[in-house]
Amino acid sequence: MHRICSAGVRGRKTRPSPKPTSRSSSSSHTPTPFLRRGMTQEAAATTSLVLTQDARSRKDNHHHHRPPPPEPEEDDDTGAMPPPSCTTILLRREGEQAAATEGEEPPQLVPPLNFAMVDHGVYRSGFPDASNLPFLESLRLRSILYLCPEPYPEANQEFLRARGIRLFQFGIDGSKEPFVNIPEDRIREALKVVIDTRNHPVLIHCKRGKHRTGCVVGCLRKLQRWCLTSVFDEYQRFAGAKARVSDLRFMELFDISSLKHLPASFSC
Repeated sequence: MHRICSAGVRGRKTRPSPKPTSRSSSSSHTPTPFLRRGMTQEAAATTSLVLTQDARSRKDNHHHHRPPPPEPEEDDDTGAMPPPSCTTILLRREGEQAAATEGEEPPQLVPPLNFAMVDHGVYRSGFPDASNLPFLESLRLRSILYLCPEPYPEANQEFLRARGIRLFQFGIDGSKEPFVNIPEDRIREALKVVIDTRNHPVLIHCKRGKHRTGCVVGCLRKLQRWCLTSVFDEYQRFAGAKARVSDLRFMELFDISSLKHLPASFSC
């Protein structure tokens, strides 16, 4: 009997009895949906009130610190014109200068044929004509070394006299090869004029500025201790296809021992 009751008790499943719950404890810890909505509406209202007060405060401060509008200036002279700007003044001056120089052509500075600077105060060129005289005036020449036997034109002489320019003429025949005679004594006298700085600025010229002028400049380069290769290159640059072997031979054999040696460069 005892065993049967024990087996019946073991085979029966027992369920745990539910724990008693109290309304007071559940209501105090877990808010109802109604209370949640109430709290949310109250927080939103508080936030909106704070933002509204802050916006009003900023608006009041902005109106309080805004500078007063500038008072209109009284204009004593109602008919006065505003002062002209710098641009207006410059345009006015340019217009006045244009009106003053209207009808006057600027001077044309045209250098002579084969014009070049040899050294400080020494120039070379072909024969200058009337169109080259304004350019020669800009050089402020003291002397001209003329290497042709023909008389110097009267218009050129008048130009030299009006400006106090001295003319040195050493006539050298410009015959073509093989009948070329280069007088060594005249080349030597011409070099004495060139190396005298009291004659600077000086212009050396013949008819084309190639052969006779090239020989004088080539002998001057030997005085300046140039090598023959450089002397011949300079001569070739101006003579071009009309370079003469007789001129090159003359410059190579020219004796400079009787002349004063110069530094590599000289100036007036």
